[in-house]
Amino acid sequence: MKRILVLGAGLSSSSLIKYLLEKSVHYNWQIRVVDRDIDLVKSKIDGHVNGIPMAFNALDAEERRPEIKKSDLVISMLPARFHPEVARDCIDLKTDLITPSYISAEMKDLDREAKDAGIVIMNEIGVDPGIDHMSAMKIIDAVKEKGGKLTSFKSFCGGLIAPESDNNPWNYKFTWNPRNVVLAGQGGSACFIRNNEYKYIPYNRLFNRLDHIQIDGYGDFVGYANRDSLSYRSIYGIEDIPTIFRGTLRRPGFCQAWNVFIELGITDDRYEMQISKGLTPRSFINAFLPYDKSKTVEDKFKDFLGEDRLHLFDKFEWLGIFNREPIFDLEKATPAQLLQEILVRKLSLDHGDKDMLVMVHEFEYELNGEQYRVESHMVNIGEDQLYTSMSNTVGLPAAICAKMILKGEVKERGVTLPIKPELYNPILNELEEFDIKFIEKKYSLTKV
Repeated sequence: MKRILVLGAGLSSSSLIKYLLEKSVHYNWQIRVVDRDIDLVKSKIDGHVNGIPMAFNALDAEERRPEIKKSDLVISMLPARFHPEVARDCIDLKTDLITPSYISAEMKDLDREAKDAGIVIMNEIGVDPGIDHMSAMKIIDAVKEKGGKLTSFKSFCGGLIAPESDNNPWNYKFTWNPRNVVLAGQGGSACFIRNNEYKYIPYNRLFNRLDHIQIDGYGDFVGYANRDSLSYRSIYGIEDIPTIFRGTLRRPGFCQAWNVFIELGITDDRYEMQISKGLTPRSFINAFLPYDKSKTVEDKFKDFLGEDRLHLFDKFEWLGIFNREPIFDLEKATPAQLLQEILVRKLSLDHGDKDMLVMVHEFEYELNGEQYRVESHMVNIGEDQLYTSMSNTVGLPAAICAKMILKGEVKERGVTLPIKPELYNPILNELEEFDIKFIEKKYSLTKV
């Protein structure tokens, strides 16, 4: 019997654990799941004969290492900053490792040691990163095999609310870590290249510079730039491509309204407010508006919006930012923390809600003097609030990759990601069984 150790039983682990347990009888696996919350682990395992619930601090090497030593494969669903520590243990104990997170510089530095230990450390095997890599490389490799030359690559991804559960004026609900949503785009300018010109979008302009996208059957979306698009040229082997752009998807209207929060300064996480506990949403918002003894907070907010953005007022009123009841219980919170608390109260998934994951790729290439365009998109709707689309698209690629590693089908060693055909083809093929599939359209751009 082979042992799989899963570190972390949070929401993104649900589909991963379910898949591994379902396959465990056929492949003779034991799935050992660790979390501090033993009841959470037990609920995910649900009494399966091959599931072993455990509760200990997976961030503590002394508690973690004995379990890694017993395992044939470790899947770390811990916060990304802890993955290098887990990786060092896996190298020392010669145990293969999977994480869905980006390869950090610290993780990359472990490549030689991992190869010397004879193990694979597979990273970026979730949705974004993960499915984005695999689906993009499938098309890129196909173009190259035909002798084509890529001239443009744009890619967008977004965790959104399914149309049947979209019942608020923001057309959005949290399907991922709310803190990451509030802080999105901070920490530097978005950088990409368009027609061989480098472009930079600072944070204060990010949600004003949008691409507009339409998907048959699902309507309109907008995309704002991710911070780093340029590194994907080398990752995908398209170093000379004139245009490359990666972005995040939202519904129209969201970004314009979100930009109001940025302009007010309430997405700032760099300082603590002197008084935060006991504040009302109204007093919080008023703290960032000019003093005027004769105007209401609503009127000052409308002045801030200006005539061209007054149509957005209802979105903010619906959020409850003018409410007079104290809701904050945090001492010396940052503005971003208080904004997050307001948003979570109104934009969390309700009972029965389903989420939606949308991914879009747009390619242009030249072949034999002709110019072509390929559009590829994937829309996946979650099953329920446990097996969400986010959980499925993050957890299932990692689970399928785990199966391949344990069956000896992954020959690569060291710190890597799933960008080779022998990895992405079988994973993408199996994902289609879970309705995670891409629809492609190809047409000529050459004028007749």
